[in-house]
Amino acid sequence: MSDAEKRTFTDEEALSFHKFPTPGKIAIAPTKPMATQRDLSLAYSPGVAVPVLKIAEDPEAAYDYTSKGNLVAVISNGTAILGLGNLGALASKPVMEGKGVLFKRFADVDAIDVEVASTDPDEIITVVKNIGLTYGGINLEDIRSPECFRIETELQELLDIPVFHDDQHGTAIICAAGLINACAVTGRDLKTVKVVLNGPGAAGIATLELIKAMGVPSENVLAVDRTGVLWRGRSEDMNQWKSAHAVDTDKRTLAEALEGADVFIGLSVKGALTPELVQKMNDKPIIFAMANPDPEILPEDVYSVRPDAIVATGRSDYPNQVNNVLGFPYIFRGALDVRARRVNMEMKIACAQALAELAREDVPDEVAAAYHGTQLKFGPKYIIPTPFDPRLIWYIPPFVAQAAMDTGVARKPIEDMDAYRAILAQRLDPTAAFLQKVQGAVLSQPKKRIVFAEGEEPSVIRAAYAFQTAGLGDAVLCGREELVEQNMRAVGLDPADVKIEIVNARKSDRNPEFVDRLYERLQREGYLRRDVQRLINQDRNSFAASMVALGYADGMVTGVTRSFDQVLEEVLRVIDPTPDGRVMGMSVVLARGRTLFIADTNVTEMPEAEDLVEIAREAARAVRALGYTPRVAFMSYSTFGNPMGLRSEKVRDAVAMLDMMPDIDFEYEGEMPPALALDPARRVNYPFMRLSGPANVLIMPAIHSAAISTQLIQSIGGATVLGPILLGMSHAVQICPLSSSVSRILHMATMAAYEQPLNVED
Repeated sequence: MSDAEKRTFTDEEALSFHKFPTPGKIAIAPTKPMATQRDLSLAYSPGVAVPVLKIAEDPEAAYDYTSKGNLVAVISNGTAILGLGNLGALASKPVMEGKGVLFKRFADVDAIDVEVASTDPDEIITVVKNIGLTYGGINLEDIRSPECFRIETELQELLDIPVFHDDQHGTAIICAAGLINACAVTGRDLKTVKVVLNGPGAAGIATLELIKAMGVPSENVLAVDRTGVLWRGRSEDMNQWKSAHAVDTDKRTLAEALEGADVFIGLSVKGALTPELVQKMNDKPIIFAMANPDPEILPEDVYSVRPDAIVATGRSDYPNQVNNVLGFPYIFRGALDVRARRVNMEMKIACAQALAELAREDVPDEVAAAYHGTQLKFGPKYIIPTPFDPRLIWYIPPFVAQAAMDTGVARKPIEDMDAYRAILAQRLDPTAAFLQKVQGAVLSQPKKRIVFAEGEEPSVIRAAYAFQTAGLGDAVLCGREELVEQNMRAVGLDPADVKIEIVNARKSDRNPEFVDRLYERLQREGYLRRDVQRLINQDRNSFAASMVALGYADGMVTGVTRSFDQVLEEVLRVIDPTPDGRVMGMSVVLARGRTLFIADTNVTEMPEAEDLVEIAREAARAVRALGYTPRVAFMSYSTFGNPMGLRSEKVRDAVAMLDMMPDIDFEYEGEMPPALALDPARRVNYPFMRLSGPANVLIMPAIHSAAISTQLIQSIGGATVLGPILLGMSHAVQICPLSSSVSRILHMATMAAYEQPLNVED
């Protein structure tokens, strides 16, 4: 299968992603207000003169008065663009912008790409040397070997900031972390393990240097290139970097090198390792096949001959992915935060060891939720943390920072490491993390069929296409074929190329089965058989819900053309609530540093105390399923009885009911206003409060307060509101807000694919 066939997107989608709504993937946003003349005076002339003079007196002051301390230059000349080769500096810009996005997404580091139009190492060194003082660090990227070695080495000497070539050291660090844990799982010691590395290029040489620095003896490591083993005395196809790793040996080929080896590290090409060669290795072989996009050998081919092996690849569709994003964002985060002069070997080792230690710890619920409940546990299939582990941002940088301090390259030592970890944990915007966590969980599971009930709508067609091409599941569009295809063309999609199933309710051969089942449900509620037949033929919600109820689809998404209440009523005719649950809406508010869940936002208009109890229990269950520990606060304008009112009395009664229930497994408190629930500093006057931290689940006293609060937040900006997520249904159903955007429909479809509802037969 070719690389194009494996992709979950088309060329047109990739181009559209990079072009709309704004070309590229990065932008610059001001960090100070520009609302008044005074703001302008402070930001530019004459106010800017004051920090200018300070920096002129003391260059270190640039870290205090400019963005230098959180700014990295991602520099390339395009001579080794990932998997594509030498296509030139400008062609590398999308990749470098992408690297900047990863810096920001995973470690809140600002990164600016700089493409240098030269293949001359001396010119590149001169350019970077002369612009280096602008940045807190330099990330070299996609520069071919062996020039990359010289460029990095000389810049490290010329500049007083970290210079890090990620193609070399990023791969090496993640590989080393995996090797530490693979040795631990198989009972090996780094000091005695025998390693064969195939592909001593940029990443290969860096890996050799790192694992040797960590304790693997040089005589136990054989490097093999396309010519053969790097043996001492070999002259063909050698350079100073390869020669440094040549050893005294009579082995000349990869096959000979692998006899009795414990570890194979592949940074070469597809097919370089065969099952026959794997059989030459010792028991419990450790195989890191990291060629991209196709590894040296597929894990299943290894297991076919050596089921006791530990296998890692560079791919996300297999366990133990060696992914550079586990390294470079956090290395730079730690280095920048102590104003390190360089990234030295000790800092790289610290990062590798920290990653190894993190993989051995209990995996939090958030990570399990990201993999749809799969409980990752340290062992042969989990020796490297996952990229979406939320602990990475606060776990890894402190180790890097500490190593920088211990080795004397830190200019600003951190005095309170616990406080530093707390600051790191609050840095990232949770919006992307939340959505990617859900998407990651969906992608890790067998594909589900999701019915898009309003399949004739252009926005729904686009969302279904995005859902399917992203690999999130199989989309089914409910509608008339000719109109669906007409609207596909209208949005720029060729029906001949779009492989999305279309079902026409009028023409479906499943109609008799759907009618029989629905008539049995509705015959004592005033419906004649012809009424039910009309519903199945003409109401797409009834038809789509029947597909889900009878197992022809795993979930459905609807609501774009009708109100939430109307759609819910139509769906409930076909699908029951869960036996012990409550049908309700829960909105997710994602603001910088905080994720809040608000309920009930859509179903019960004026809940009684009993309703509020059920809403709280259902919300807590859902929040825990999403990987969060629920801390429930019952909202009111009253603060523990001051002043009292009708709605606050119902809230107080709900809390009293929960107090009487022995099976409550979540924290709760109320009645209280939002400020008290969310701001621990305000609790000084209420020492009896039972919440161990800020509330993350807010139970509203009535639907109007829930709807107003979430819509107000969304309207004024500063936060993203997802949902409302429909809870309490026995099958996966999500209802979009009326006239939802493509992205919002996609998010709700993803939530439908994420759900694991009870399969209750109605």
